[in-house]
Amino acid sequence: MSEPLSLLPIHSAVSRGHRRFPRIHRTALWWRRLFHWRQLDFEIASWQMLYLLVRPRQVYRSIYYHKQTKNQWARDDPAFVILQVIGIVILTIAYSVVGGVGTRGFFKALVQLLLVNYIVVGGIIATATWYVANRFLRHQSVHAADQRVEWQYAVDVHCNAFFVFFALGYVLQFLFLPVLMKTSWISLFLGNTIFALAGAAYAFITYLGFQAMPFLQHQTMFLFAIPLIAAAYLVSLFGFNISHHLLDYYF
Repeated sequence: MSEPLSLLPIHSAVSRGHRRFPRIHRTALWWRRLFHWRQLDFEIASWQMLYLLVRPRQVYRSIYYHKQTKNQWARDDPAFVILQVIGIVILTIAYSVVGGVGTRGFFKALVQLLLVNYIVVGGIIATATWYVANRFLRHQSVHAADQRVEWQYAVDVHCNAFFVFFALGYVLQFLFLPVLMKTSWISLFLGNTIFALAGAAYAFITYLGFQAMPFLQHQTMFLFAIPLIAAAYLVSLFGFNISHHLLDYYF
């Protein structure tokens, strides 16, 4: 399969209702496409997921084409979110089977990971980054049109970052579960290192998301979380096993 020229679908038509009520139109379009699977582009979403792991800058460079053709930064295709939710459900099933926690344990873990972590905490983080970007990072110029970060785009940035965190953290943890469940310092070191890298990746992907917007400045502030993660990681090596505590939390 050849690499697509753009990781986002391209359309140029803009409806009259879109021009009058752009935010309402974009939100309605997203939800309408959610229930029309034939309109979803899972191939593009899959390419984005792959590139987020190997070449994340390429994903955000493609946003330029999306903005030029659709006059918005945020996705109008929920395929990426659908694939994420499916991945979360599948991995939760795998953890539940290996742990032998039964149906009740499965639903408890699914609520914690999908509803609490992905949706609620993710929504809080997206809202916070959206507010900070619009309040403090916008480059004011009398010669340029006033531009603002869309809240839906901040949610997209969270989804991108969470996917990488999910892959580096929860998926790798599952693959190394036999080692991580031991009580040795090696298992503590490996598990904590995995989640430290996942947390740093979340911050870096978030930075790339806002760094792609030319009307923002000082986006490096989103990287300030990485030194904090590094400090917490070093402290945790003295006896706090993140993998053990996370599994206790979920199950």
